[in-house]
Amino acid sequence: MALAVLGVLAYRPLHPYGIQALLKRWGKDEVVNVGQRAGLYKTINRLHEAGLVAARQTERDQQYPERTVYALTDQGRAVLRQWMGEMLSTPRNEFPELPAALSFLPLLTPEETLRFLEERKALLADRLARLRATLDAATESGPDPLPRVSMLETDYLHAAAAAELRWVTEVVDGLRSGTLTWTDEELRAVASARRDVPEAGP
Repeated sequence: MALAVLGVLAYRPLHPYGIQALLKRWGKDEVVNVGQRAGLYKTINRLHEAGLVAARQTERDQQYPERTVYALTDQGRAVLRQWMGEMLSTPRNEFPELPAALSFLPLLTPEETLRFLEERKALLADRLARLRATLDAATESGPDPLPRVSMLETDYLHAAAAAELRWVTEVVDGLRSGTLTWTDEELRAVASARRDVPEAGP
C-alpha cells in the first residue's frame, strides 16, 4: 500500500479519495488492497510522519468534507525508487495462504481436499479468463493500445494464475485417480516411526 501511494503521488498530488479512485481506475486493486479507506489513511499518515509525503493544501467543496492534498517529497521519491529496486531484484518468502494450508493437509481427508481444490480450480479458471480479457482489452484498444510496461503486473498475475491452475489440476487429477491419497492410520504410523516428531504433552 505504501508503495502504491508513493507511486500515485509521483504522478501528481492528490487527496486520499483521489488516490484510491486512481488506483482502482488503473487496475492496481488487483495487486494492492485499496478497498479499505481506513487502511489507506493509516498508510498516508505513516508516510507523512516519515517525511515521505507532505500536505500541500486543503480542498473545500460543499459536497464533501475538507480534503488534504498530499504531494511526494524528494525523500519520498528516493525511497520509492529504493523500494522498487529491492522488490524487483530480491525474491522474498511472502508466506501466502495456500502453502500454509497445504502444510496441514493431513488434517483433512482426500475427499475433502478434492472438493476444496475443485472449487479453487474453478475460481482460478474464472480469474485467468478475467485477466486474459483485461490484457486483450488493453492491447487491442483502438489505434493507441497501452504499452506493455503499463500492464506488466496484470501479465505477471495471469502467468502466476496459469501456473497455479496447472498445479492444482495435477493435484486434483491425482486425488480423483487415487494416486494421491492418505489415511489417518498411515500418517500416524509414519509419525510414530520418526524420532524427530515430539511426543504429546505430559
